Amino acid sequence: MSASTTHRTVLLRGGSVYSPADPFATAMLVEGEHIAWVGSDGAAEPYAATADEVVELDGALVTPAFVDAHVHATSAGLALTGLDLTGCPSLAEALAAVAAFAAAGEGVLIGHGWDETKWPEGRPPTLAELDAAAGGAALYLSRTDVHSALASSALRELTEDLADRAGYHPEGPLSRDAHHAVRRAALAHLTADQRRAAQRAALARAAALGIGALHECAGPDISSEQDFAELLALAAEGTGPEVFGYWGELAPAGVETARRLGALGAAGDLFVDGALGSHTACLHAPYTDADHTGAAYLTARQVADHVVACTEAGLQAGFHAIGDAALTAVLDGVRAAADRVGLDRVRARRHRIEHAEALDEKAVAAFAELGLTASVQPAFDAAWGGPDGMYAQRLGTERAAGLNPFAALLRTGVPLAFGSDAPVTPLDPWGTVRAAAFHRTPEHRISVRAAFTAHTRGGWRAIGRDQDGVLVPGAVASFAIWAAADLIVQTPDSRVAGWSTDPRSGTPGLPDLTPGEPLPTCLRTVVRGRTVHAA
Repeated sequence: MSASTTHRTVLLRGGSVYSPADPFATAMLVEGEHIAWVGSDGAAEPYAATADEVVELDGALVTPAFVDAHVHATSAGLALTGLDLTGCPSLAEALAAVAAFAAAGEGVLIGHGWDETKWPEGRPPTLAELDAAAGGAALYLSRTDVHSALASSALRELTEDLADRAGYHPEGPLSRDAHHAVRRAALAHLTADQRRAAQRAALARAAALGIGALHECAGPDISSEQDFAELLALAAEGTGPEVFGYWGELAPAGVETARRLGALGAAGDLFVDGALGSHTACLHAPYTDADHTGAAYLTARQVADHVVACTEAGLQAGFHAIGDAALTAVLDGVRAAADRVGLDRVRARRHRIEHAEALDEKAVAAFAELGLTASVQPAFDAAWGGPDGMYAQRLGTERAAGLNPFAALLRTGVPLAFGSDAPVTPLDPWGTVRAAAFHRTPEHRISVRAAFTAHTRGGWRAIGRDQDGVLVPGAVASFAIWAAADLIVQTPDSRVAGWSTDPRSGTPGLPDLTPGEPLPTCLRTVVRGRTVHAA
């Protein structure tokens, strides 16, 4: 199916269709951009004679396409097409990779993904080591959490007033405003062709993984208005996933810019704090491995003013908040906004909190009370959780075990939308579902079905499209076809799992996501009736 043939009728049959309309469905009919019918192979026979195309599934699984609710497409594409140090095992090997990258490149060089907590040396490179590896080139290397970065001397010289900015360090990683400044300087030297190639790479990778929609979290400290506008224009061509944009800037300027750029809200990565790995997430108690509590970028009053402005403008507000003190500021601010404009009006806008990692029971209850959507990244726990992970290094095992309480959020009725924060963690939707179902802290685990819903329908609900993300007649035809082994029902509670696998329950199965088992392979991704990936 192509953009020029969107009104064709396509019948898929002979597989498993993951649909609440019929838990035993094996066939599905698509007419143009919408699903027309779901049912059995036998009942599909009349459609086979008139369909423009019949797809024989040969036992494959058909599901709604995934929605990645938090990405940075250009940066993710640059990691795919350039220097990606994710998983690099040592400082020495990282410097060798930098040297090889610099020798083959020209202009300002951009890389991503280093993580000193996993290196035997236990430290990032010094400025002298970085300059030697870069061979004098201007080089920007974001840490895995993208809240601090290494910058070579040549790039530092291109950055105005760098030494006067918060977060500056003469020899080591840069954070806070100093980091934002060197990132702006590096990205300003990208050509239009480089940006477009990176964006195409990110969209193509998403489509190949069964992702049909992305929420781009942009802003003046992340990319640029031009980058954002070009990404939305590229997505509008209809050859890949849909892209829905957020612009993270405080009102009033943020509201005006969001409207002008066609963003859904002044939301996304509007920073209230930083990240745990960079010691910039804002905490009530000091870090275990540092004598401070991180960085606070916004006050509760600023949060309240922003939420009021967005609510009155009919836009979503949203904030990046990871540490418990940052989340306290957000919740206090949203509650103050509700006091000013009315709780019902605030709840109706479904304002978003990105990451929301350090939540206690009181904070979870406040999310439910205020109608906030939790846009979260289960892969963070897979990468940094557990008693030996980065979280435990930064916070100690007891505080670390409280992070990312997905089960508590779900029990309390807080809407969940799953994303990757790519390039922080890679685009990997089934891996994300697995990370939530097999959380390193058992009490935070949720069922595979609930996690899958958060990564499909949850992303649509987060933008106010409650009818999408399911395979039922009348829904938008955005789906993926998977080569997958036997389908099962996996939940943290064995009693629930036992009943759910009984055919009488009518519970549709999903692939076995037990750690170590192979993840499903995407055979085809369809967005609004158009095939955007075919293996």
